[in-house]
Amino acid sequence: MHASPSARAAATRPQPSERPLHECYDTALLDLDGVVYAGGEALPHAVDSLAAARESGVRLAYVTNNAARTPQTVAAHLTELGVAAGPDEIVTSAQAVARLVAEQLPEGARVLAVGAEGLRVALEERGLTVVESADEEPAAVAQGYGGPGMQWGRLVEAALAVQRGVPWFASNTDLTIPSGRGIAPGNGSAVEVVRLATRWMRHPPEPQVAGKPLPPMHRESIIRTGARRPLVVGDRLDTDIEGAHAGRVDSLLVLTGVTDAGALLAAGPVHRPTYVARDLRGLLEPHPAVSGDAGAGFTCGGWSAHAEAGRLRLEGEGEPADGLRALCAAAWSAAGDATCRLDADEPLARLGL
Repeated sequence: MHASPSARAAATRPQPSERPLHECYDTALLDLDGVVYAGGEALPHAVDSLAAARESGVRLAYVTNNAARTPQTVAAHLTELGVAAGPDEIVTSAQAVARLVAEQLPEGARVLAVGAEGLRVALEERGLTVVESADEEPAAVAQGYGGPGMQWGRLVEAALAVQRGVPWFASNTDLTIPSGRGIAPGNGSAVEVVRLATRWMRHPPEPQVAGKPLPPMHRESIIRTGARRPLVVGDRLDTDIEGAHAGRVDSLLVLTGVTDAGALLAAGPVHRPTYVARDLRGLLEPHPAVSGDAGAGFTCGGWSAHAEAGRLRLEGEGEPADGLRALCAAAWSAAGDATCRLDADEPLARLGL
């Protein structure tokens, strides 16, 4: 058995699945940065896990808030890493924001694109005209991740256009993005620059945002994949998992990107995933049940976890992921509809997480 979306929304513990997850869903909607690769290099176990999942018959689609690259470029990169993928299996926030802009502007309208090639191509595919300057009378500003080479002058043009009352769109507002050297500023940081440059206005503008966790990105994913029972696979609570919660679909969190085990334990209701795994091997595995309650403690595998005196306690031995699942149940049950404030340093150190 696997969890229904309604059960997931109310859960105070990770849910079980008697069958491997890839057998329970028709489409896996996988994030890229922090899930499949980091800094352009494949993460451990990602290539083999995705190959096994694809061979089993589940559809794989790669859904990324990174608007910098075109689907063709992303697919080529995945193929180089050993992950078979075509452009039609890539869904980007650039595509989602381009659809959002095109639905509100006439065909051929001028759009000031502040970002990289992926954003420009997506806008042009929607019949919009990309311009470079606020002085070219754009009908809208679309802002997407521009990569490390983003020039300050592009943010100046965006701020000037927004100050003139031009509608403002953003592919996403992720403040950070994983890189091979650590956590780097994301598109949300660039959006904040424009927001700060316009906050003096009597009615400071806000962008319409397309990317995860908001509905336009989920809609784009479903339109492009035709998924009927999707599983969201991600590394971020505030985008991947919250987006799955908003779309009322199940989710798998992997600990290979931004979210660490401590942040997972502290998660509030909309940030709690259906399933938890250390990496993409979790897509190919059954997920054991967490049993017990707050009084007796929670058990999973060979581990038992409970909350007492402001701390989380863990006893037993076995697979670290099972210990983490038990800790999640103890933390989330103690927190209820809030975030967990319990000290978890000792049990997480014991699990090596």
